[in-house]
Amino acid sequence: MKKTLPLRVGVVGTGVIGQAHARIFSELPTATLVGAADIDFPKAEAVAQRTGGRAFPSLDALLEAGVQAVSIAVPTDLHTEVALRCIEAGCAVLVEKPIAGDIPGARAIIDAAEAAGTVLMVGHVERFNPAAVALKEVLASERLISVHITRVGPFPPRMSKIGVVIDLAVHDIDLVRWLTGEDIAELHAVTRSIKAEREDVALLQMRTTSGILSQINTNWLTPFKTRTIQVTTENAYFAADLITRQVNEYRDYRPDGSYMARQLLVSGVEPLRLELDHFVDSAINNRQPDVSGQEGLRNLELALKCLESMEHVGTAV
Repeated sequence: MKKTLPLRVGVVGTGVIGQAHARIFSELPTATLVGAADIDFPKAEAVAQRTGGRAFPSLDALLEAGVQAVSIAVPTDLHTEVALRCIEAGCAVLVEKPIAGDIPGARAIIDAAEAAGTVLMVGHVERFNPAAVALKEVLASERLISVHITRVGPFPPRMSKIGVVIDLAVHDIDLVRWLTGEDIAELHAVTRSIKAEREDVALLQMRTTSGILSQINTNWLTPFKTRTIQVTTENAYFAADLITRQVNEYRDYRPDGSYMARQLLVSGVEPLRLELDHFVDSAINNRQPDVSGQEGLRNLELALKCLESMEHVGTAV
């Protein structure tokens, strides 16, 4: 059933991501931010003051306020519990990546949403990055050979129970699958723990079903953030920066060393705004969003396989 417009939306969790969700929901013409909930009530109050919504001390209090959709930005190990409660209350759900902390939890969320007939979306925001969108569009007419993604930066204090594979590389596992339009057939990971309790450095190597080679380089040891994608095709080379949102194309190599270069036209709209607008539209019209629960589950499966492959080289998936 289609939901009324504007959509009454709530945010659960007021960390960095939750604060950004609340800000954007308060600005979308198709949504009304009812408020944000957090067991750290002063944090919820601070978000409410900035966005005009209400502060709630608990998830139940937020649900009782009559929200129609909920954005879940709590720690990963709480995703399943919170998502199931929201689905039970009849809400459309956007759960930040990864969909859950484990496979049974992810499947429980998917099954509950299917049984309730409600919208479930997983927050793989890079699919909405205008640079990634422009790259995918131009790759549609190319024959891909390899994809190399670098996602590095400093250690985030909010992290405690998961490492870089689940926190960072899961974004890029999704990007490889989305950009190539193929699933992963084989993968291998090499990881180390230098300063963090879990792995804070990881090199992932993958092969898609048609043989496209992919490599993901990620860590929490670099003093600045880098988010780049390099794609080699039979006839060209593409370099995208997901932070500056620039995409360059290089082709027509000549014996004298010259080549043609151009910069693709890329939208300047904030990726998270595009993602949340898509979620609201999906919830209002009760249609499956671009990043479904099943997509989120597959990305989680592959991320966990990467960790397992430390002991099983070239693990088939």
